Amino acid sequence: MIKNVLLAACLALPLVAHAADEKKKVTPQQEKMAACNKEAGEKNLKGDERKKFMSACLSAAKKSQQEKMTACNKQAGEKNLKGDERKKFMAECLRG
Repeated sequence: MIKNVLLAACLALPLVAHAADEKKKVTPQQEKMAACNKEAGEKNLKGDERKKFMSACLSAAKKSQQEKMTACNKQAGEKNLKGDERKKFMAECLRG
């Protein structure tokens, strides 16, 4: 019985550690949300003014991401990339 409990604990521990590492990773959207939130705080915005500012701030992030996607797509098309090569290029392009 104790062997089974120890075995289960040993198997679960790496999974828990991995899940904790994944939680630490911050997405670009989370970074933008934090930046917009900080800026709204610095401007002492409250209530509806804060909501309006946050919406505009986050929308600007979406537009720039869409522009980036369009530019990367265009470059991939010009290079005639297909399949895995295109996926790899797009991933690198969107990161940088």
